[in-house]
Amino acid sequence: MIRRHFLSALLLPVLLLAGCGQSQSVEQQVIATIRQMEEKIEAGQRLAFMEHVDDAFSGQQGSMNRDQVRALVIFQLNRYKELQAQLFPISVTETGPDTATAEFRALVTGGPGWIPDSGRVYDFQTGWRLDGGDWLLVSADWKPVPLEEVLESLPAPSRD
Repeated sequence: MIRRHFLSALLLPVLLLAGCGQSQSVEQQVIATIRQMEEKIEAGQRLAFMEHVDDAFSGQQGSMNRDQVRALVIFQLNRYKELQAQLFPISVTETGPDTATAEFRALVTGGPGWIPDSGRVYDFQTGWRLDGGDWLLVSADWKPVPLEEVLESLPAPSRD
């Protein structure tokens, strides 16, 4: 019995230290939040998606607020039974102690069933704010990428 308590007392600090691994960088935290938002929108979880959008959100150069984003999300989820996004490399820049920006390209597709019948590629520039341990989306601007530009960015096919 004493031996078991001794081993427990000896192992407890080791286990606690192992659980206190290095915390995630700002880049990792923001990317994780973006990925969570992607999962929630694809699952049709509008309210869970909106939890990541700041009350003071401003989008499309100030022409869109949080309520308008919520309406856009509702419209898209009602329009497409399946809404999917494929995000290409996300570049995060820490802009202050509790702020960051993230830029990425996304292929957004939707359709009535398993195979999408529409899609578009967009470039996103987003702003983020840390609020009590959670990163919130405070701004987003996006624009469609012309098909020619998308095709130019693809690797050339091999001739093997």
